[in-house]
Amino acid sequence: MSIQNRDNLRKRTGGTVNSDATSPSDPVINAVAPKKVNDSSSTDYKSGTNWVHAGGIEANPYLFVLVVLSPFLSLLLAYATGGDIINNDWRVTHPLTEMLPACTSDVSACISNTLSAGMSVVPTMEGAKFVLTFMAVALVLERFLPGKIEVGPETATGHVPRYVDNGVAHCFVYSVLFFLGSNLGPCGDSSEQLLPALGDAFEKVGVCEYYTPYNFGIMYDAFESSLSFLNIFGIFLCMFLTYKGLCFPSTQDSGSSGSWVKDYLWGTELYPRVFGLDLKRFINCRFSMTYWQLAGFSFCYRSYVLHGNVMDWGLFFSALSQYLYLVKFFFWEMGYMRSIDIIVDRAGYEIQWGCLVWVPAVYTFHSRFLVQHPSGLSYGVALSLFVLSMAGVALNYAADRERDVFRASKGQCKVWGSKPRYITAKYMIVDPKTGTATQKTSLLLASGFWGMARHFQYFFELTAAYSWCFLANPMQNGVMVMFYALFLTGLLVDRSKRDTEKCQLKYGKYYNEYCELVPYKIVPGIY
Repeated sequence: MSIQNRDNLRKRTGGTVNSDATSPSDPVINAVAPKKVNDSSSTDYKSGTNWVHAGGIEANPYLFVLVVLSPFLSLLLAYATGGDIINNDWRVTHPLTEMLPACTSDVSACISNTLSAGMSVVPTMEGAKFVLTFMAVALVLERFLPGKIEVGPETATGHVPRYVDNGVAHCFVYSVLFFLGSNLGPCGDSSEQLLPALGDAFEKVGVCEYYTPYNFGIMYDAFESSLSFLNIFGIFLCMFLTYKGLCFPSTQDSGSSGSWVKDYLWGTELYPRVFGLDLKRFINCRFSMTYWQLAGFSFCYRSYVLHGNVMDWGLFFSALSQYLYLVKFFFWEMGYMRSIDIIVDRAGYEIQWGCLVWVPAVYTFHSRFLVQHPSGLSYGVALSLFVLSMAGVALNYAADRERDVFRASKGQCKVWGSKPRYITAKYMIVDPKTGTATQKTSLLLASGFWGMARHFQYFFELTAAYSWCFLANPMQNGVMVMFYALFLTGLLVDRSKRDTEKCQLKYGKYYNEYCELVPYKIVPGIY
């Protein structure tokens, strides 16, 4: 670091945010050329990309191949954890030592069986009904639960997204409703109710005469058909979003890259809304994260019943840890609305189909696998892995919270007992209608967790993810149960790279100065 940069850092450490205009010698960081644009939806594409190169996953050839194959792969993952797998010679618990050799010995039969397995996962009315009802409940809670108005980061076109911060209320209300509506709730058989006193109260007022509860294991029972329905629904939704972003976008952060493939995969709009509903938050959080949160316990119940009322402690503690992780997520939801998924990635196939289909298929795979193949872990081993996973969850939250407090106080706080180091980074936004350029500032924290690595919170998230997969006992159930953790590793490494590119475009020399202070991306001293 140069002497001048060190002087700049010392001036910024513990100081206030300087929003004054730059001096003539200060560079304009990623400023869009001031020019007039039409008021139509065909806004200048560069100004609507929010400081990123057009596109996301398609820039990574490995993830791009995964995206192309993902619809069929998601169906295979559903089949691999369904009840039919027990009656077929798929060797899912020994994929490397038995499945792969069997496949290479007869390639044509392997291909035929694989295609047949994937195509056997088809939508049904039961699956569609479950998905649509699940979404309808989430929509009602989204609309009517109260909350404080929060805002996301301002985009390069000057748009500031607004949200009702009711995620925590949604999390707990939805959990209670899911329990109450099931056979374990007050309208279930008296031998199955977890709270018989509540059942007596409901019986007195006659509520259960008009309502038939569903089985608490419904998320496993209807998984294959509901995922197939989601697959089709998600593909058509992304077609609609592509058209909407081109023809009637909700904000100026929109436009075409000139490639239909890229437009469909990455999206044509950053913040799409329909009848006032923020589609990205609804799909990414209120559907996807809620589905993941409740699925573990639903799978655990189905396993418990299927195996003669015997508790699989690996599955139980995995479900509990993931539930608590997602409680943490909803407490931090406004932080997520300021993350790369929301402020960089557009509402296209990669994010919206991914949250609708890939999250249920992959993020619950290790838990779903255990319904047919119990972990066999003892209470003590499972508890130890649970404690490790919760340490990852807690530290992940602590890191996110540290940055949120720093931002809210505009740097006027202590980090780990000392005044924080940070860079005051300047950047420009341009009004796409008038061409007026406005200078803004952001604070880049270089202390605490954020002084150890630029995305140290990812390390803690991976700690939790690997713990959940180890709770599926890969030593007994094979390497397939590690799929989620391995996928997440690749995803977060790619995300850290894309975030670096975005920040370099947005902040220029200021971000380079920050990288000198914090040279590692995820793991201090290693990467």
